[in-house]
Amino acid sequence: MIFETIISTVTSQGDVHITPFGIQMQDGLVVISPYKPSTTLENILATQQAVMNLTDDVRVFAGALTKQQAWSLTPAEKITGYRLTETLAHKELKLVKINEDALRPQLFLEVVHEVQHQSFLGFNRAQAAVIELAVLASRLNMLAKDKVLSEMQYLQIAVDKTAGERELQAWTWLTEKVENFYAQQAGENFA
Repeated sequence: MIFETIISTVTSQGDVHITPFGIQMQDGLVVISPYKPSTTLENILATQQAVMNLTDDVRVFAGALTKQQAWSLTPAEKITGYRLTETLAHKELKLVKINEDALRPQLFLEVVHEVQHQSFLGFNRAQAAVIELAVLASRLNMLAKDKVLSEMQYLQIAVDKTAGERELQAWTWLTEKVENFYAQQAGENFA
């Protein structure tokens, strides 16, 4: 099973990188499998640490992919790193094992500290639609245009029926990213 999270890492110089990441749990460890090349991979290998943020604010997923907004950060408590200030929960992670792979290595991280910050109020179908579009938008170079556009059309139904202000903002950021990508590929002017 894959869980959609926000992973925050730092460079060896202390610069923060925030990105959406699907993680797995295996024998009590968090497993992250980044494609190469990856800033997250480089940062974890350099510092041996990361923070997993659990949030229901899908603007963080969309914003990280579209560079739309900087999120407020709070220093981690047990490792050198940062968590999202407004997050439901966070887990501070330490690298314990690597399964090397030329395309997508597996990083196994131990949870060394975790805190629940807010209650989870429940799911909204538009949140799931935004997460799915974020995954598509992160793989535009790897997926067929027809597939992306048809899935966007289907996901739009959930957004139209159930989105609140946060979901609508995130959806707009991501749809603009997709439209701009295809306009650039076609050699058109884009915003």
